Amino acid sequence: MTNLQTLLEISASRHTHLCPRQVIGVRLGLAGAEALGIDVPQKKKQLLTIVESDGCFADGVDVATGCTVGHRTLRVEDYGKIAATFIDTKSGRAVRVAPHLDVRQKAYEYAPHQKKRYFAQLDGYQVMPIEELVFIEEVQLNTPISEIVSRAGVRVNCEICGEEIINEREVCQDDRMLCKGCCGSAYYQIVEPALSTQTWMSLINA
Repeated sequence: MTNLQTLLEISASRHTHLCPRQVIGVRLGLAGAEALGIDVPQKKKQLLTIVESDGCFADGVDVATGCTVGHRTLRVEDYGKIAATFIDTKSGRAVRVAPHLDVRQKAYEYAPHQKKRYFAQLDGYQVMPIEELVFIEEVQLNTPISEIVSRAGVRVNCEICGEEIINEREVCQDDRMLCKGCCGSAYYQIVEPALSTQTWMSLINA
């Protein structure tokens, strides 16, 4: 396992600085993996991590665990929380890890030389005993791990827009296979008719 300071240096290099949330992300990631008995940063895909916010915290978890979006081992369920659930894809066991509610105040105890809150958290989070920094609870996923991971190579086309859907993310509605957008779960609305790439490029270069 890579040591804490090395992981923090890697995380800091992505942001040109180190912040308290990166520290929590790294330490929380290490704690979650240790609770499941999985060595990290992982080389395979045994560990799946679901972070509950994006930003610096998520990068810290990524660096600590080796879980990435590109490897389909890191997912974001944006609850706006500094917390993450770690799943052993072999056993199905899952734990959720989050900071104790009073960690900001406790940080001063471990960084008494720092008077400003930001720097007290930055230093305190690095040395605070892990049991005082976070709590760990065993959880059960509402969606089976097999559905989250899905099967490689499965492809269907949406029967409305015709676009390809991968990773078994299609929705069966009225006996038709649809993408989430066409079944009413889209995160966007089309405000102009679709333009060709050539037309877009001509508009950009005009």
